[in-house]
Amino acid sequence: MVFIIFILTGLIFGLGYLKYGKFLARLFELDDKNSPPSETMYDGVDYVPAPAPVLFGHHFSSISGAGPVLGPIIAGLAFGWLPVWLWVIIGSIFIGGVHDFSSMVISMRNRGRSIAEIASNYMSRRAYRLMLVFIWLTLVYVLAVFMDLTAVTFKADGGVATSSILFIILAIGFGLALYRLKIPLLWATGIFVFLLFSCVWLGQKIPLNNVPVLFGDSIKTWNIVLIVYCFIASVTPVWILLQPRDYLSSFLLYGSILGGSLGIVFGGFTLKYPAFTGLVSSDIGSMFPLLFVTVACGAISGFHSIVSSGTSSKQIKKETHVLPIGYGAMLVEGVVAVIALCTIMIIGKNDSLIKGNPLAIYGAGMAKFLSIFGIPEKYGSSFGVLALSTFILTTLDTATRLGRYIFQEFFRMEAKSSRFISTIATLFLPAVFVLVNLKDANGNIVPAWKTIWPVFGATNQLLAGLALMVVGVWLKKKGKPFWFAVLPMIFMLAMTLWALFIVIIQYKISLLGFIGGILLFLSVFLILEAIKIFKPGING
Repeated sequence: MVFIIFILTGLIFGLGYLKYGKFLARLFELDDKNSPPSETMYDGVDYVPAPAPVLFGHHFSSISGAGPVLGPIIAGLAFGWLPVWLWVIIGSIFIGGVHDFSSMVISMRNRGRSIAEIASNYMSRRAYRLMLVFIWLTLVYVLAVFMDLTAVTFKADGGVATSSILFIILAIGFGLALYRLKIPLLWATGIFVFLLFSCVWLGQKIPLNNVPVLFGDSIKTWNIVLIVYCFIASVTPVWILLQPRDYLSSFLLYGSILGGSLGIVFGGFTLKYPAFTGLVSSDIGSMFPLLFVTVACGAISGFHSIVSSGTSSKQIKKETHVLPIGYGAMLVEGVVAVIALCTIMIIGKNDSLIKGNPLAIYGAGMAKFLSIFGIPEKYGSSFGVLALSTFILTTLDTATRLGRYIFQEFFRMEAKSSRFISTIATLFLPAVFVLVNLKDANGNIVPAWKTIWPVFGATNQLLAGLALMVVGVWLKKKGKPFWFAVLPMIFMLAMTLWALFIVIIQYKISLLGFIGGILLFLSVFLILEAIKIFKPGING
């Protein structure tokens, strides 16, 4: 039964790409005769045209992270696998895919500008500046959550830490081979992907288990290392680290998708976990609205609009590449979410794994899927967690660079040296979050990522609704149909404002509650600004 659900998922996504994706391409009139910003504004640092496979790898790596794995597992355990599966399918095709695709296109049509700067062209200047603040705070949450998750993983498995460091060195070598030595992409890919998978094996042989303990915990030590890495990744040219690292890392995820898919199809696994457990979960609350913010990147994510309009739109080589990169990558991420969901479908309601963290559940599931190839479960689990950790790391370097862009944009910092100041400013709050002890709503000290996740989920999905709002405004100003963006916008704004209000009530007078209140105010103001535009003479 599990394999039937998975096959059905693939068929639906394939149909969605061929029908709805092509509909979007026609509506936005993609044409390779139009020169993209990567050529007209080439600067060798941020605006750099990339081959479609390289950019797909970068974009896919950047948007994936831990969201499409952790979210579906948390929500699936809480409400059952069926509501999550339905939301991933519907959300990816009709909401998330539209969101990612349209954000990338309108950014390209506006010189690679961010979704916030586009808002300034079609809404008010005040709305633009408030949206910049909203996006920047969202990126702060992204960095804090994924930085702490990576540090926790590195402490738990020193082999993953070793492999991740080796990946960074390989990425620099790949970038130099491709852009300076002019080695053909196919040859460079073959050589460096082989080295990449060799590093997976080597990491387990020389794990970094004995790192110095700072601030009372080696997790804090790894967080400091990650802060330094994020700074370096933000200020260096995209061709030397960001592009090649994400491209190479994508092969790990491709491997885990292929291995997981074959394991699901040929493993003969039966459904054990309930399809539906109820409308209210004792762990996270009511399915409405919390399902739609917990699943996050598996169906739609506001962070994707920042990637689409912040980095990927500056590297698109041809307009028609937007369909596979902008829309197609979202559907592939939906597949990742369903694979993650399958890891709980095959465990029983009383299995001890349920009480563990989502990473452990994912690792155990991937171990079972890969066991059909004769891979011992220990190595299968390590590979699954390593692939996931690698993508969390790629999210970190992309989010830092995006935060730098937003900070520079807000303060109109145009000097080349400003990238150093803006990067430090962007990393300051995440550093505070991960280096101090955070408490949950009941006053208990818990991991930073676990404390911040509810606020991150609500904020991230609210940003998605606001990005769709900007897309709808842009379409209306251009005289194009906008219903396909506005209807998802209304749904996402309703669910996420509701969820954010619940979070504010829960955390009350605290740092998280205070920032949640600011975000709620900003979003309500932006919605009122958009209503002024849509109110007179709505058509489309």
